[in-house]
Amino acid sequence: MTDHLVARRTVIKSAGLGIGAGLASGIASAHAQGFTAQAAPAEIWSHEYWAHKGEVKLAMFRKRIGQPAVGAEPLAVLVLVHGSSLSARSSYDLTVPGKADYSLMDVFARYGFDVWTMDHDGYGNSGSSGNNSDIASGVEDLKAAMAVLLPETGRTKFHFFGESSGAIRAAAFAQSMPERVDRLVLAAFTYKGEGAAEIQRRRDRIAELRASPRRKRDAAMIRSIFTRDGHPGIYDPAMSEALVDTEMKFGDTIPAGTYIDMAANLPLVDPTKVMSPVLMTRGEWDGNSTDDDLLDFFRQLPNGDRQYVILPNTAHSQGFSKNRPLLWYAMKNFLTEPVPLAT
Repeated sequence: MTDHLVARRTVIKSAGLGIGAGLASGIASAHAQGFTAQAAPAEIWSHEYWAHKGEVKLAMFRKRIGQPAVGAEPLAVLVLVHGSSLSARSSYDLTVPGKADYSLMDVFARYGFDVWTMDHDGYGNSGSSGNNSDIASGVEDLKAAMAVLLPETGRTKFHFFGESSGAIRAAAFAQSMPERVDRLVLAAFTYKGEGAAEIQRRRDRIAELRASPRRKRDAAMIRSIFTRDGHPGIYDPAMSEALVDTEMKFGDTIPAGTYIDMAANLPLVDPTKVMSPVLMTRGEWDGNSTDDDLLDFFRQLPNGDRQYVILPNTAHSQGFSKNRPLLWYAMKNFLTEPVPLAT
């Protein structure tokens, strides 16, 4: 195993914003306890790891406040699962020159979580099996990550967050290994995809997508992520250019499997088999889903501990939006809500 240590300082602005859609009952009590990010900087410790899926090496990255100490109480662990077109650290640990708070890892490390992410098979710094890195492959990647997470964190269950096809990967993993999932956040999820403009565009390209295990992902495609739903003003152009600079070092192609799955193989998750508490967040302008589609999934979830949140003035890429503190607020309330005492 090859490890590399990095230390970084950052300052998090307030995330105590109200959300214009119905959050479930845990929010009021959490807000009353002083629900804002801390302004004082603290030292973020980081570390790189390798997981192994057979012969394929999968790059993992971790951030938390302070280096783990022997005998210390383990922190709650949050695993961030990336989507179709970007690698893990571009998705969740982006640095935008002159701009703050684009690293979801930093935000939740400062909230007190032990935060991890991983490049899936064929993405970023990970090796490639040569497959198209579809949802089933992503579930196997997450299973391989357990061999690192269990001994390194001292935990046996983990919170998971996934956005877009990362949400499908995370939900499919929760269905496959419920014993490893504590609380599950599905952002910009797609269930059946009916009535969703972006899913229809992928269906129209299905022959092209099936022609190769990898698809074109150049600078123009990355920029299009933030214009395809309309409302491009909710994103900072400096952010999309930072993404281009970060991702293009990995080349101009990306695995095609999740696009094929979302075009031809939905639904990929049975909601009745997702046993954990679930938070679902949807931007009101998200072209990858409709409320009807997601509420169909939501109603079938068996755990009564569930929330559905519409993020106003937000499109598909919630974590990159100027309104991303709305996502942080919903996530933190859900991940830290009080445990019910009465049953």
